[in-house]
Amino acid sequence: MRIAYITLHWPRKKASGIGRKIEEQISAWRQSGHTVQLFSHRIPVKNTSELVEGIGFEYEEAHGIAGLLITEINRSRAILPLVNAVREFKPDIIYLRWSMYVFPAHRLFRIAPVVIEINTDDVSQHEMLGPLLSFYNQMTRTIFLRKAAGLVFTSKELQTCASYAPFHRPGVVIANGIDLSKNPAFTAPVNPRPRVGFIGTPDMSWQGVDKIIRLAELCPDLDFDIIGFEKPLEGTSLPANIIFHGYLDTDKARTVLAGDDVGLGTLALHRKSMQEASSLKIREYLAYGIPVIIPYIDTDLDDLKTDTILRIPNTEDNIEQAWQTIHDFACKMKGRRIDRGLISSRIDTQHKEKLRLDFFKSCIRGPRLFNE
Repeated sequence: MRIAYITLHWPRKKASGIGRKIEEQISAWRQSGHTVQLFSHRIPVKNTSELVEGIGFEYEEAHGIAGLLITEINRSRAILPLVNAVREFKPDIIYLRWSMYVFPAHRLFRIAPVVIEINTDDVSQHEMLGPLLSFYNQMTRTIFLRKAAGLVFTSKELQTCASYAPFHRPGVVIANGIDLSKNPAFTAPVNPRPRVGFIGTPDMSWQGVDKIIRLAELCPDLDFDIIGFEKPLEGTSLPANIIFHGYLDTDKARTVLAGDDVGLGTLALHRKSMQEASSLKIREYLAYGIPVIIPYIDTDLDDLKTDTILRIPNTEDNIEQAWQTIHDFACKMKGRRIDRGLISSRIDTQHKEKLRLDFFKSCIRGPRLFNE
């Protein structure tokens, strides 16, 4: 197959969880004999060598209320050459990572069957971005969803979500994975105090970094590494046992995580009305052998019984409820690593990408319910 992989609006850096996922997917498809090209619609970046390899179509962002309209015009102008480039590529299938619609991206659906990856409840997420963007998303989301040849959901909850139920598109659940062959496990560190690691993306309230700060206050004998977030502004009161490392490339992030005894999952998924996920950060921790704390249902791991995974509630007060349990777990996990044999068949990309490719083939053949 000739596969066009499209991401809209955001630059995909190799070191980011999403960027690494895209690279691993493309690598797996190429190893299976398919021709793949990434087309990236994005804002400009200073160093394009940091991005996942592909063809970029840049647009400038503007700020303020008037800037929303200017930005949208710029985004539309950048989409036109992307559509033309995809048409020239002559794909058999188009894989579109779900993003808010931009005119005239619907022309992609005239080129080849389009499979959309659904990785969030876009309705509840856009409500958190304000009434204007939420209204725009509500008015335009059907343009993509009603035309899709198929939907790939990253959790069972998303597949049954009311936001997608009206469209009745062929669908399959394929949780996020990680290429274990490219992410070797670490030996357990020897720390005088337990260390808890967290890696995430800023400006997303559901990451729950505010809760990690509270957890650090409640557990002064634990140390916390926060990757991907800059230290709050001067004058902000922070406990002495938390370090904000900011954005780190893959090697530097691995170096920090190698010294952690426990990896912490997204703490506030409930803020975007979700109870289930297949978080990339959890898969990264597990690939390195780091025991994990999961505050929600994990699509691949929910039924796995092991003392190296701690589950806590997905509620606003989960830290106040479970801080002592978290503290005790971190102390118990100090110097331990999770058995890769327990998790490899659940999170490795090898099986997941074969299933995805099989779904692509079914969408090319014609509409049907793939997993029924």
